[in-house]
Amino acid sequence: MNARKNAQEMEEQGSRQVTYRSGVAARLAGLPVETLRVWERRYALSETQRSAHGQRLYTAEQVRRLGLLKQLVDLGHPIGVLTGLPVERLEEMIAPDPARAHEVSGPMRVLVVGDSLARRIAASGRDGRALQLQRQHARLDQVAANGDGAAIDVLLIEASELDDAPLEQVVAARAAVQPAATVVLYRFGGSAAIRALRAEGCLVARVPAEIGELVLLCRSALAGQGLPAADPAHEPVAPRRLDDAALAAISAAGNRLSCECPRHLSDILMMVGSFERYSAQCAARNQEDARLHRDLELASGRARVVLEEAMIRLALAEGLPLPGKDG
Repeated sequence: MNARKNAQEMEEQGSRQVTYRSGVAARLAGLPVETLRVWERRYALSETQRSAHGQRLYTAEQVRRLGLLKQLVDLGHPIGVLTGLPVERLEEMIAPDPARAHEVSGPMRVLVVGDSLARRIAASGRDGRALQLQRQHARLDQVAANGDGAAIDVLLIEASELDDAPLEQVVAARAAVQPAATVVLYRFGGSAAIRALRAEGCLVARVPAEIGELVLLCRSALAGQGLPAADPAHEPVAPRRLDDAALAAISAAGNRLSCECPRHLSDILMMVGSFERYSAQCAARNQEDARLHRDLELASGRARVVLEEAMIRLALAEGLPLPGKDG
């Protein structure tokens, strides 16, 4: 009787050892628990078990899958695409590309563009030992002008915004220092700029919260891990054709008309343009939140383009002033 009871307890204990609650699973996978909850709610990542109190329980295999998803999202892959892929495919995407792989023994020699990033690495202590800071510059245009011929493993560029990506400066900097890999970190970025940089072979990702994550990104770039394909849902939006000053001029000139459409349409365009810019700068709580705000920016930008075209047609029909045209 006792032997049977002990065997049953050992079996139950063994089962419990490979099952983790969501908080523990998120920590093991390197995810904020809030991000895991958002992923589960939006994408139903896995058929988890439930505890007696209704809490999600993750197996070791499910935790491993979460870890792969986290790594790929850090590299820029959209979580909505990844969730439908099997573990084997996720592992293939993580695996290095031998044609671009670069082996580094010892610390990675980095050239950093961006004062705040250089300070973070210098102050990181043990976590940053894998990064050997060779040189640092405040701006990209200083890289080519101050080259000293020292060998560089990773050109590490920090940019707050990538709406107007300095692609030519990145290409010139790479030509000057000839790094084995280039990593571009951003806080806010337009999809067109990100695609253009990735097409040049750069690993583009959001600025990581921890130096340890930065080290992993640099190793990923050196290992030649595949970069994500362009997302067709994020086509670039045309820049503004009518700024606030132009809209105000159209609105003022329209006051002489009996029709109030110019004034109303100007007000709508100002609001849509303001929301587009706000969405581009809105602080994000996590990767998925940032993706949502990029979608909002894209949607409002598309709406702006349609409304601007309507405003231009209206202004031409009513003889109202337009930029570059005589009123």
